[in-house]
Amino acid sequence: MAPPVVFDRHLLRARRVRAAALGPATFLMERVAEDFSDRLATVLRRFERAVDLGTPTDALRRVLAASDKVGTIIAANAAASDRGAVGMESGPLAVAADEELLPFADASLDLVVSALALQYVNDLPGTLIQIRRALRPDGLLLAALIGGDTLGEMREAFAAAEAEIEDGISPRVAPFADLRDMGALLQRAGFALPVTDVDRLTVLYASPDALMRDLRRMGATNALAARRRRPLKRATLARMGEIYRERFAAPDGRIRATFEIVWLSGWAPHESQQQPLKPGSARARLADALGASEVSAGEKAGR
Repeated sequence: MAPPVVFDRHLLRARRVRAAALGPATFLMERVAEDFSDRLATVLRRFERAVDLGTPTDALRRVLAASDKVGTIIAANAAASDRGAVGMESGPLAVAADEELLPFADASLDLVVSALALQYVNDLPGTLIQIRRALRPDGLLLAALIGGDTLGEMREAFAAAEAEIEDGISPRVAPFADLRDMGALLQRAGFALPVTDVDRLTVLYASPDALMRDLRRMGATNALAARRRRPLKRATLARMGEIYRERFAAPDGRIRATFEIVWLSGWAPHESQQQPLKPGSARARLADALGASEVSAGEKAGR
């Protein structure tokens, strides 16, 4: 069964091209790249062949190039032929590749990284499985995705405004990944030692219009396949702005916008990795470690 089409990926690419022409807003990507640098520094091994999958700027590639832990760097992006759209510079190898259909052979990569791209994949479980297959044993995936709490303020304000003025509510903010689901997806894809965590960032804007300008310059405006096609009414947009200010204004009058970054990492299985103990192989009793009395099965604790 084919996965549901949630995102219009052709439109997403066009939006990213427009963002590059407008002068991209990169503060979120730069924050992720800085965090990625810190996380990579804690890994005590070298990766000879690394792929940056789908990242819409060269932020992660700059981090990889500056690291002595990474050899060959490959930039894989559906817009690889359009260097302006994806922020590519001369240096890393460029491969035209859609995140939903990877061109890499099994066990051919040591490291796959991705920043703020995989949240727009229609079949994320399928993409994770392809990444796992492309990694050599003991290869690493390290990725950052936009999380489900991102732009919750805008989602609420738009829904309230449309309920008042339009003939029903339309989807305007994507249903991004939930942290609670990501660990299970990594395990389902066959990754060992999966780890997920979240970073939340609150940004203050002078107005909802300023926030939407930044989203356009990120190439992150509505790319949902089920989006409403007719133009948004001016009255609805104005009412959205009023509700946003009423509900989410900071003490200084600016409005809050939440960005949630979900981090995930997992390793391709290898015999050198830590393995869970087999049932019954423990050499010490839990009751002794806790300093408690053990009650055998069938007995009732005294009252």
